Amino acid sequence: MAFRTRSLLISGVLGTLAAVIGIPLAAADDSAAPRAASGVSRAAADIPPVAVEDYTYPGAADVLATEGIELKRGDGRVLLVECDTTPDQIKVYTVGDASVGRKDNYCFRATATTGYLTLELPRVFALETAEHPISADLTANGATTTVDVASGGFESVGEGTVGGARSVLVEIRVTG
Repeated sequence: MAFRTRSLLISGVLGTLAAVIGIPLAAADDSAAPRAASGVSRAAADIPPVAVEDYTYPGAADVLATEGIELKRGDGRVLLVECDTTPDQIKVYTVGDASVGRKDNYCFRATATTGYLTLELPRVFALETAEHPISADLTANGATTTVDVASGGFESVGEGTVGGARSVLVEIRVTG
């Protein structure tokens, strides 16, 4: 009796496991096998694909074509916006270049007290914040420099400093 109970328990567990992971088992009755297999395939087809966030900036190709700025990755808490007077904006001043569609300044909105955005914005000469302090990485001549700008602060960088080299802004991090 114990052997038969154990046997039924094991076959039930294996059958459930096979159904969950989508492996049809051979049935004793050959006419039941196609129904079981097709039932499993339909169930597997009903499961949506796994969504994996890669943090790529949405619409980055369009932004590059229209704004002249390459937005790469971010956590969604630092967004490119039109410049205005709202307190949650971060302003980036650049040497504009109409030939590539690059403007003289860009604004980003911080939607939280922390966040980041990696990008490529050439010829940056100043950074300004209102409500949120930031930390920014800039590259020039193969070296990366980190600049901290306090809340309500303004910081000259790259060409905006005496003897400063042309700098490319590569990351903005909201730090508070």
